[in-house]
Amino acid sequence: MALLLKDGQPTEDSWVNLDDTVETIPEGSVIVSLDRWRRDRAALVARGGRLGVRLGSHHRTGEIAADLDQFALVALEFPKFRDGRAFSTARELRERHSYTGEIRAIGHLLPDQYQFLLRTGFSTVAVPDDANLASWQHALTEIDIAYQADVTEGTPLSLLRRKIELAANVG
Repeated sequence: MALLLKDGQPTEDSWVNLDDTVETIPEGSVIVSLDRWRRDRAALVARGGRLGVRLGSHHRTGEIAADLDQFALVALEFPKFRDGRAFSTARELRERHSYTGEIRAIGHLLPDQYQFLLRTGFSTVAVPDDANLASWQHALTEIDIAYQADVTEGTPLSLLRRKIELAANVG
């Protein structure tokens, strides 16, 4: 899989998704399921490499909140493009838990969701090798005004409108 960074540029994935049935934990950067983390926590911490955890859409941030300092990456799964629970999970990780590591979107995603993924706190998006990267890159430029607040420095249109109304009423 290729990854898209915030600027829309593809890059190779340096992480290995470790299946729960694989007994030997490889060297390097690995992503494990929440179940594997719970089962093999001591061994995973002792190995010393970069560690990521994969959460299904049914998992909550509270299940990993105490361990966030152990993870360089949190991968959030979208089982279907219309299942948006991972958007809320990413936002919670950033805002409630102050997580600063990589948050990766995995699963069934559409280019139309790319801007919202970034606005809610995702750092990278895993896309299939045969994905049309031009459509993903174009999705970054389609809309340049947002009504919702985001986890970045941008100001939503609704707040700008309110500031203008307040300024007009003062003068």
